[in-house]
Amino acid sequence: MLKKIGLLGCGAIGTQIALAIDSGKIPAELTHIYDFDGAKAEALLAKLAKKPTLVANPHLLSSNNVDIVVEAASQEAVKNHALSILQNKKDLMIMSVGALLDESVFDILFDACVEFKKKIYLPSGAIAGLDALKSVKDELESVTLTTTKNPKALAGAKFFSVRNIDVNSITQKTTIFEGAAKEAVTLFPANINVAALLHQNRNIILAKLAGICELDVKSHYYPSL
Repeated sequence: MLKKIGLLGCGAIGTQIALAIDSGKIPAELTHIYDFDGAKAEALLAKLAKKPTLVANPHLLSSNNVDIVVEAASQEAVKNHALSILQNKKDLMIMSVGALLDESVFDILFDACVEFKKKIYLPSGAIAGLDALKSVKDELESVTLTTTKNPKALAGAKFFSVRNIDVNSITQKTTIFEGAAKEAVTLFPANINVAALLHQNRNIILAKLAGICELDVKSHYYPSL
């Protein structure tokens, strides 16, 4: 029997997940969707051959007959709605893994998984070798992760308002941030979830972001800490 999926977030990532389910690439049934921007939800609905139910609020995703809710919205969505999904005794897949760097959020959701006997899944995303890293973590002294992005992809990040930097002024390779990954995820919530995912597999000490038309993210992971 196919798993029934509720989708929280109908933006770029949510749309790709929905289309993959609709086409049969993902063997599942998309039964319910929701987005805080109703226009995005309606736009996604129009693209799908098999029409899921568009619910009126996030709570209705997990209160309906679904097996798992897939979050593809934002870190704020995780902080505000993940607990109620688990309380409704539904499994949860979190795409915005940076939310879990908030230790209070992590602890609450961890305890909820134990209490309600549910699971949270964290996709490996851009780290194709995450399973390999986990299997050899005891043999590693450090791991460096480098991600490259166009500065336009960083527009709207909290970092630029805090540091009073115009993202459009970046015209050559420039280091724009260096510090803890936990802080970086807060300042660039939509850009370095990969670093956050590594952090969940132990301590990421350093995140270094640079732009040109590029953004380099470097995070060092020390398994022994």
